[in-house]
Amino acid sequence: MSFDGVFTHLMVNELKEKLVNGRISKIQQPYENEIVLTIRANRKNQKLLLSAHPSYARVQLTEMTYINPETPPNFVMMLRKYLDGAILQSIQQIANDRVIHFTFKHRNELGDLQDIVLIVELMGRHSTVLLMNKETGKILDVIKHIGSSQNTYRLLLPGADYIAPPKQNSLNPFQASDTEVFERLTRLEPMSAKALQQQFQGLGRDTAEEIIFRLQESPNEKLKTWQAFFKELIEKTTPCFIATEKKEFFTPIAYRHLAEQAVETETFSSLSLLLDRFYHEKAQRDRVRQQGNELLKKIENELKRNRSKLEKRQATLKESENAEIYREKGELLTTFMYEVPRGVDSVVLANYYDEDRPLKITLDPALTPSQNAQKYFQRYQKLRNAVKLVHTQIRESKEEIDYLESVQDQLELADPTDLPTIREELTEQGYLKVQKRQKKKKQKKSQPARFTSSDQTELLVGKNNLQNDRLTLKTARKTDYWLHAKNIPGSHVIIKSNEPSETTILEAAELAAYFSKYRFSAQVPVDLVQVKHIHKPNGAKPGYVIYENQTTYYVTPHEETIKKLSN
Repeated sequence: MSFDGVFTHLMVNELKEKLVNGRISKIQQPYENEIVLTIRANRKNQKLLLSAHPSYARVQLTEMTYINPETPPNFVMMLRKYLDGAILQSIQQIANDRVIHFTFKHRNELGDLQDIVLIVELMGRHSTVLLMNKETGKILDVIKHIGSSQNTYRLLLPGADYIAPPKQNSLNPFQASDTEVFERLTRLEPMSAKALQQQFQGLGRDTAEEIIFRLQESPNEKLKTWQAFFKELIEKTTPCFIATEKKEFFTPIAYRHLAEQAVETETFSSLSLLLDRFYHEKAQRDRVRQQGNELLKKIENELKRNRSKLEKRQATLKESENAEIYREKGELLTTFMYEVPRGVDSVVLANYYDEDRPLKITLDPALTPSQNAQKYFQRYQKLRNAVKLVHTQIRESKEEIDYLESVQDQLELADPTDLPTIREELTEQGYLKVQKRQKKKKQKKSQPARFTSSDQTELLVGKNNLQNDRLTLKTARKTDYWLHAKNIPGSHVIIKSNEPSETTILEAAELAAYFSKYRFSAQVPVDLVQVKHIHKPNGAKPGYVIYENQTTYYVTPHEETIKKLSN
């Protein structure tokens, strides 16, 4: 479902229980449209995520790790000025809309208490987060500044009066009386989700469809069905993740109309944990696309250029197979020169290399027979010289393409925190220019992903080529075991054991298959070899190694297995 008014209502209830009277201890803005507030409440630090992302707007508690940018944005500096150390007094949903007010008590520079309201509006591409002085109603700052040229209804700029989003005339389902609900349901025509949304405020498409589904199950007990649905929402909230063949849904309770289509259903202890499950991977991919767009374009352009180069070299190799034909034609023209008239564009001669069968030879009418013969000899010599280099050039092109595909594959699986390492690698390899003006800041070396097998053996997975090299050639012991998807781009996987069980090997093989180009394929070949049998050729690209004495396993990677192994 979408983050509609109903879900907002339930989320506000969850946040009230866990955060009210808590104190803000940390304020971050890790990404352009997202704020993370660390609030100390009930003897526990809670991370509150406020997202104004155009596709993933939401409010929730999160357990995900976020890293601060080197330079804090202006908006987060304003938040720190007014909210650092502030006490959260209340959390309020406006009507049943997707608008939430977080009211804080904070002492100003003179030591006087003042009420500061942090307002989150979850309105799709119009989503925003803004800070307002409650007493004056003035906006202190906004995460996205909107002027009159972009919005004629209201200004979202520092110093402007805060104007709430336009109110809806529909009925708030949580506050409406039974009589009002009964009248609206009775007059509902047609009995459809769209018609229901027009009558009641804050119903997303999925929620409206679920209510209609239940009303149609009991057409003569509309009010009773309505009451039972909202009672279940409040008293028996069971956050559910539901995946169908075409789409994924998150719902506050089990939605019956989705049950028949579901191929996967998972329940959670809180709405926030449900949203972490639903949004984390999608939001991460989106962040990588945004922040790594330059890298992706560079890789795509380089791949296109190298594939074109490979095609030309393979064409040259194919043509070189006919080099002997050019020599034979030159020899025949030299031998039978007296039979070749001048000024013709072709001649037929007896080919003594092929039992005197007639052979048609194309000529340049502007050249003499001797010059035409020399031209064929020159072409023959040129192809012979080319073939000496073309095999090496084809091998180099294929290695370049394999390397670029491995980086492209890593970008698809990367976290935003992995991008600096991948950028560093591409700069070292000469694909990106060194940024001279950028201040050199010592960055911590990124660490491989850690997993644990069923028998508690540690498994390490490289997330980029520099990590792969470091993991295999420096971190791993010679007696450890190494796995990699056979002949395809992928991560290096290390089993930290000199005698791994068959179960551990198969689980590590699934990791190697999953973190490869063929992660969605069945029966992926994965090579297993002890680290002592692995070598890196001089001058080889990052991540490239050669090995011997391997054993090949065939596995089908499953995301559920990867999650179980994850630390």
